[in-house]
Amino acid sequence: MTSTAPLGLQGAYLLGERTSHDQLRGRLLEVAANLLTAEGADGLSMRRIATEAGCSTTVIYTMFGSREGLAEALYLEGFERFRRFLEGVPARKDPLEYLTALGPAYREACMAEPGFYTLMFEKAIPGFAPSERARTLARAALNILDRVISDCISAGYLVPTQPRKIADALWAAAQGAISLERAGHLRDGRTYEAVTMATICGYLTPKSAPKS
Repeated sequence: MTSTAPLGLQGAYLLGERTSHDQLRGRLLEVAANLLTAEGADGLSMRRIATEAGCSTTVIYTMFGSREGLAEALYLEGFERFRRFLEGVPARKDPLEYLTALGPAYREACMAEPGFYTLMFEKAIPGFAPSERARTLARAALNILDRVISDCISAGYLVPTQPRKIADALWAAAQGAISLERAGHLRDGRTYEAVTMATICGYLTPKSAPKS
């Protein structure tokens, strides 16, 4: 069988070039997210990002194509960070315990990434609308919820239905509470915990429902 992996000096050079490219891309997205948090959409100019990142505007246009391309990259990076955050939650043997552990982690991810959050959920850049492909990839970042909910259904904890139906209901409840908290209407995460747990309880099977 023939290997397609780069070999020797050429392979090392290509690997180093790719690593450098990825590091610079990550740096540019981080700078852009920080500017979005600190100054809003007005601070998100290619020239300003280039100055803060220590590169030329040509580099940014080469990587992202346009300001809209940069916005979409930020949008996708935000969801990718959420995916990594949720995937970092230690798995539990009991799927229902695992599902309830993912709830606080999702809120923590939202609060930890304000720059990305505003673009993902609050239309921080006027006129920006993610492409259908970006929306599909964004939702895929939450597939861990679908998988764990599917395990809960198989274990008899949740009523038989499409896992995504429950995941989307849970996502909607979570986002509503987080939006209110970020706007200052809620003091802490207690309401978030209450509404997410209530959503899960709404899908529990009779044998799994808490006894009154």
